[in-house]
Amino acid sequence: MPIYSRLGGPLWRALSSRNARIFFSASLVAWTGLWMHRIAVAWLAWELTGSAAWVGAVAFADLAPAVLCSPVAGAVADRMDRVLLTQFSQGAIALGAGLEALLVGTGSISIGLLLAIETWNGVAASFSQPARQTLMPALVAREDLPSAVAANSLLFNVARFIGPGMAGPVIAIAGVWPAMLCNALGNLLATATMPALTIDPAHRRGHPATASLLAETVEGLAYAARHPGLGPLFGFAALAAILLRGVPEILPPYVERLFGRGAESLGALTASFAVGALTAGLIVASRGRLRGTTRIAIAAVAAQAVAMAGFVATGEFLFAMVCAAMLGACGSAHGISVQVLAQTAAAPSMRGRIMSVWGMISRAGPALGALMLGGAGEIWGLRWPTLAAVGLGVALVAWAATRAKDIARALEVPREERG
Repeated sequence: MPIYSRLGGPLWRALSSRNARIFFSASLVAWTGLWMHRIAVAWLAWELTGSAAWVGAVAFADLAPAVLCSPVAGAVADRMDRVLLTQFSQGAIALGAGLEALLVGTGSISIGLLLAIETWNGVAASFSQPARQTLMPALVAREDLPSAVAANSLLFNVARFIGPGMAGPVIAIAGVWPAMLCNALGNLLATATMPALTIDPAHRRGHPATASLLAETVEGLAYAARHPGLGPLFGFAALAAILLRGVPEILPPYVERLFGRGAESLGALTASFAVGALTAGLIVASRGRLRGTTRIAIAAVAAQAVAMAGFVATGEFLFAMVCAAMLGACGSAHGISVQVLAQTAAAPSMRGRIMSVWGMISRAGPALGALMLGGAGEIWGLRWPTLAAVGLGVALVAWAATRAKDIARALEVPREERG
């Protein structure tokens, strides 16, 4: 049997429908632009200020709105037209990225304006994420949903490979504004393809409003917190994101201070993250089963801590690239596993709110970690604060290992099969 058949059977089956091909192709384009944009913004913040703390603040401005907006966005996605919500939010991202490109191209950008526009983009992304993910069950057959969720994360990491690889040379040759413009164009294309999807009304619209928006938001958070599997899994994922995912958000200071390199090496290092993420993502996405997924989510964080220690302990750039690839692989395996478990466990009426909690974790956690590492890096240097975070990450994994069986028992049986 060919290796792609052994590895990719469930994955290719999930991508076989017309809806899935349109949705994921547009996503790949938009996400490629997103990763080009992230590299450009981080590099611009470093050029404007020369401060790791400011680079962390810019990353925080983009990702932190998830803390306030994601729970509300999930409630909105559970009660309105998800296709329209996706279009509006992606259009807002395109507007913000286009404005940044214009300001940079005309020499009018400042660190204050950059912070403001990145906050706008972060708010828009907080609404886009749950809206898009709640459409996932409409794209594929129910038995292929875990593979479709995995494919979504896998393609995000494909873009994470392509985007930085394109951004590095573009920034080195033409500056940061063309990379920002690519993000605007990518999101415009994704917005334009949404009407081409054929979506069952039951999946397109959420439930009729049963309470106020605030009450439904609180209901979603309470549902996640009380769930015997989702509560501890999300708590573990949130702390892991804060401790171990901040480094990729503020790479420019690491590239220059630890390795003495510039924009092209930044692109190469970010691409290394993506190579690892793509490889691990393909393997995890092709499993096509739930059993063992909790174990993967926890083990990936343990390996991530080891790789992060290696990344900051070395002064050799080639070894750092290997460690970056390991970090990407572990982050991808962990993220895919948590998303598959959450999508499978959530009640349909709660899916938007549950995925918005995951969106809050995956966006706000790295943002807070980046802010903390950037601020501490200005005082103690980048290496020792990062190693301290690694030590706390190891302790977190030890705690999660004691809960793994209980989490798996609650999450690894499809919701409709439970008694």
